[in-house]
Amino acid sequence: MLEQKLQQKLLQKLSPQQIQLMKLLQVPTVAIEQRVKEEMEQNPALEEGATSEREEQDGEEYSDVYEERSEAEQEFDFSDYTDDETPAYKYTIKNKGRDDDEKGVPLSGGSTFHDRLIEQMGLQSINEREHRIATHLIGNIDDAGYLRRELIAIVDDLAFTQNLMTDEDELEKLLEMIQDFDPPGVGARDLQECLLLQVKRKLNKRPNDEGLLLAESILDKTFKEFTKKHYDKILSKLDIEEEDLKKGLDEILKLNPKPGNSLSNNAEPVEHVVPDFTITNDDDELQVQLNGRNAPELRVSPQYSEMFEAYNQNKKAATKEQKDALVFVKQKLDSAKWFIDAIKQRQQTLLMTMEAIMERQREYFLTGDETKLKPMILKDIAEKVHLDISTISRVVNSKYVETPYGTFLLKSFFSESISTDSGEEVSTREVKKKLQDLIDDEDSQKPLTDDRLAKLLKNQGYNIARRTVAKYREQLQIPVARLRKSL
Repeated sequence: MLEQKLQQKLLQKLSPQQIQLMKLLQVPTVAIEQRVKEEMEQNPALEEGATSEREEQDGEEYSDVYEERSEAEQEFDFSDYTDDETPAYKYTIKNKGRDDDEKGVPLSGGSTFHDRLIEQMGLQSINEREHRIATHLIGNIDDAGYLRRELIAIVDDLAFTQNLMTDEDELEKLLEMIQDFDPPGVGARDLQECLLLQVKRKLNKRPNDEGLLLAESILDKTFKEFTKKHYDKILSKLDIEEEDLKKGLDEILKLNPKPGNSLSNNAEPVEHVVPDFTITNDDDELQVQLNGRNAPELRVSPQYSEMFEAYNQNKKAATKEQKDALVFVKQKLDSAKWFIDAIKQRQQTLLMTMEAIMERQREYFLTGDETKLKPMILKDIAEKVHLDISTISRVVNSKYVETPYGTFLLKSFFSESISTDSGEEVSTREVKKKLQDLIDDEDSQKPLTDDRLAKLLKNQGYNIARRTVAKYREQLQIPVARLRKSL
C-alpha cells in the first residue's frame, strides 16, 4: 500500500512524456499494436501514416505557438474554461502496466474438458436426479482430472445448494460411472487411484499381459515404496526378480499422472511468442534489430493542426463555445504529440538496452555456449546506458530476443555471480549448466547426491556449497538423487 502511494506521488512529479514512456516500456511487441490502436480510437488527433514535410512544418509552428506563448495566448487563461485543476497528464490516455492491468476473460470457442465429460454422461442410462448429482461431481473435478473434495463434503453441498438429499454410497456409485469415462484415470481422488484406473482399463483389453499385472501389483501393494523408488523393498515385498520389476515399471511409465491434461482445452487462449528483437551473426559481427511492429508510423492529424491554428488566430473574438473547442483541440494535439514522442523514445530505449546486453554477452551470442554467459545484473546495464535500474527492469520484462540458438526471455540473460578458485567471477547460469551436464552424464543406477555434486563442481574450480547445489537443482526442476534412480 505504501509502495503504491509512493509510485503515485512519483508519477505526479513526472512529465507527460515520461509517464507515457514508463508505461509503454512495459508493453511487449505482441501488444504494442493494440496499444497504438486504442490510443488512435480515443484520440482523433493521432493518425497512422508518415509525416510529410508540410506537416512537419505545421508541427513546428504548433510547437512554437505552444512553447513560446505569445502575448495573445497569455491573455487567454485556459483555467477559466475548465471545471477542475486536473494536471495535464490526466488528459493523456493511460496505458495500464503489468502492475495495474485489468485482467479480462478471453472469449474463445470450443468445448472444455468438463464439457466433454458431461457429453459422455449423456450416453448413460441415469435419471434426471442422478444426472444433476453427476454433473455436480464433474464440476468438482479439477483441470488435472482429479476429484480433490471428500464425498461427504459434496453430500453437504448438494443438500444446501440444490436441496438434493444423497449419501456417500450413491456418490461413490456415480463416481465409478464417471471413472469409466475418457480419458482413463479421470475422477480419481489421488495418484494411486488414478494410475490403477488406467492399468485396469488396459487389463480389460489385455487380461493376461504380464507387464500390466506386475504394474497393478506394484501400484496396489507397494505404492509408497514405488513413489520413493525403494526398488529393493518392492522386490522383497512382491518376491519378484529385477527383470519382472522392470517390466512393471515400464508399463507404469506409460500412464498419465494428469489425465485431464490429455484433453486439450480449446477455451484456453494460445499465446505465441513474438520476439521484440532479433540478433544475427554475420561473420562474427553481431547485429540487433527491433521488431518492425515496434515502430508504427504515426503523425499528428493535419486537420486538427489547422483547426488549432484557426481557433488560435481568433481567440480574442471567440465565443465561449469556440474557446472550449480550442481547449479540447489543444489537449488532443498535446496528447497525440506526447504519444508519438513516447513511442520514439521507447524504440530508442529498447534498442539501446538490447545493444548493451548484446555487448555484455557477446561471447554467448557468438557461440551459443551457455558457459560463456557473464554475470549480469540490472545495475550493470543501467550504468552502461545511463538509465535508471527501474527503467531497465521495465525494458527486459516480458521481452523476447530471437537468436541463432533460439528465442529467449531477456531476463534469462541476467544472473548473479560466484567466484572460482582463481578468483574469477562467473555466472550462476554457467554453474547450472555444469550441474546439468554432471547429472545428464551420471549413472542412472547410482545417481549423484547433492554432496557428491558439490565436490565434483569444486574439482572443476567452482566454490559452491551443498545447499547451493540443492537450490540450483530445484531451480532446474531436477529431483533428488533417490528419485532419479532407475533399474
